[in-house]
Amino acid sequence: MKQTLKFEIDLDENNLPVNIEMHASDGAANEKDIKALMVSAWAAKTKETLRIDLWTKDMPVNEMFIMYHQTMMGMAATLERATGHDKLAGALRDYCEFFAEQTEIKGSK
Repeated sequence: MKQTLKFEIDLDENNLPVNIEMHASDGAANEKDIKALMVSAWAAKTKETLRIDLWTKDMPVNEMFIMYHQTMMGMAATLERATGHDKLAGALRDYCEFFAEQTEIKGSK
């Protein structure tokens, strides 16, 4: 079985994103008002990470900080689950705590 995840990006006259939509072929992950998108993929042949980072013009910096924090916390959980390396995952969580303090997002949602 194959599933498709598609992103549609509306651009302004300067080719800057003004709206991002996500559509899943099974309809389970449809979202029409996305303000930022970060996608990473591992290219096995070249052993490189391919990345796409987009954000709309109206994405507030504070919300970008929250997105980064949540993304890094998710990466720490995935690292621990996938590799069992809890010390590295813990170090990443410690950095996330520092990041939250420095960006003053602690307790924000």
